[in-house]
Amino acid sequence: MTPLDNARRIFGGDRYATQATGIGIEAVADHSAVCLLTVEPRHCNARNVAMGGALFTLADFTAAIAANTDCLADGELHWVSLDATVHYLAPAACGTRLRARCAGLKVGRTTALYQTQIESLDNGRCIAIVETTMMHL
Repeated sequence: MTPLDNARRIFGGDRYATQATGIGIEAVADHSAVCLLTVEPRHCNARNVAMGGALFTLADFTAAIAANTDCLADGELHWVSLDATVHYLAPAACGTRLRARCAGLKVGRTTALYQTQIESLDNGRCIAIVETTMMHL
């Protein structure tokens, strides 16, 4: 089984991200991941743009996958989020296709810092940047 297959199998258990939100896992590599989400009406706020919570879910899920790439073969997840800082930079209208790319900036034995960039696949605009501190259990 490939790392991508393992990630999809393991993180398919995150029903909020995969089923309720509709996030798809596109790629995984050493301490990095790429996920996709199309903004649908269910993700939008009263201004008809993606709600911050939907964007954060996309970033948090992508960071969890990136942090746990070294665990995919054994199926056990060893990294969890401690905190996250979100920088919302631009709105994402309903129908916008989003790509979240996450990579480890500093990965230590017990803590790590990951950065996720969410961009529009429609116009290349950066929608949000999220920095997540992870802890190894």
